[in-house]
Amino acid sequence: MDLWFTEYQTPALGFSCKINSTLRVEQTPYQHLAVIDTQQFGRMLLLDGMVMTTDVDEYVYHEMIMNVALNSHPAPENILIIGGGDGGTLREAVRHPLVKKATLVEIDARVIEVSREYFPKLSGAFDHPKASVIVADGVEYVKEHIHEYDIIAVDSTEPVGPAIALFRPEFYRDCESSLKEDGMLVVQSESPFFNGDVIEMAYAGISQYFPVTKLYLASIPTYPSGLWSFTVGSKRYDPERPLSTDHKLRYYNPEIHRAAFVLPGMVRGILAGISTSR
Repeated sequence: MDLWFTEYQTPALGFSCKINSTLRVEQTPYQHLAVIDTQQFGRMLLLDGMVMTTDVDEYVYHEMIMNVALNSHPAPENILIIGGGDGGTLREAVRHPLVKKATLVEIDARVIEVSREYFPKLSGAFDHPKASVIVADGVEYVKEHIHEYDIIAVDSTEPVGPAIALFRPEFYRDCESSLKEDGMLVVQSESPFFNGDVIEMAYAGISQYFPVTKLYLASIPTYPSGLWSFTVGSKRYDPERPLSTDHKLRYYNPEIHRAAFVLPGMVRGILAGISTSR
């Protein structure tokens, strides 16, 4: 008998994978968590029934959420990651040569613990000498750390459950205060095909507090529609301009960096309809 997992990405669309086994299922204090072993994508981490990461394509998301900002800031020494309890975004931060410290703040300790057990290629960064891992509410954390970070990356689920607060304008305001005078904020902002409202929420909220706000794209097979967006707010530097060319990553490179900001007409249309109050 074949076993399949289906993520219902919209009420009318499902993404299905044939699975070999279910490795972990539990209800944490914050969300439903599962780890499954799939034939196509290897191990897969699910939160509230949504695919968070997989063995096979995780590098695309993690390289792109972190390296665009890292490589367009001239001195990214102190990095804060909100969410990202699997460790992949932290991995990208600590291996950058200019980064001196990377702090990960994850609200759900079980995501960290389960990732340590089932995703060693991601969670190995937890023990890196540059890394600090804190179990806390990132919304409250940024309020308590003013003018401290060069880059903040928000590696969140979509805006449901505990992640809702990570898409509100007041959170972006507090992130702006937590950044140094030339800092950058980058957030994942969902699929242009299915989540235009989330893009609008992130872009409008960030542009209220950052003079430079831009959106870029990456191709991630296991995320809804396969086309994913990230929104970056910068106090000073142009995030489209990579400052370093010496990178040997699996997806990210300086050419991809620049090309990711070239947007299809329909994505430009989403942004054109956003009103900002800056």
